[in-house]
Amino acid sequence: MVKSEIILKLSEKVHQKLKKSQLEKIIKVITDTVVQQIKYKKATEIRQFGRFSEKKIRERMNARNPRTGEKIQTKNKTSIAFKMSKELKIKINMDERSLN
Repeated sequence: MVKSEIILKLSEKVHQKLKKSQLEKIIKVITDTVVQQIKYKKATEIRQFGRFSEKKIRERMNARNPRTGEKIQTKNKTSIAFKMSKELKIKINMDERSLN
């Protein structure tokens, strides 16, 4: 699902008086807030959904370029880690059980 599909679902389910442009701004504020908090090394938690936090990827001396096989040195990187909440985990697993 892409952002435009999420906005369409929100406009159908949440409130039809809100314009799609307003919903798009709300989504942008949420994503920008998560990114800013990660940038400042703070976690962001959305209750009953999950937690976004910073994940450090260490440098490696003996990494290989997959195309050439040449040894290269990689630098430290920052990535985003997501840990789902217990409620989300239960909902996902309940749906799988009901399908069987």
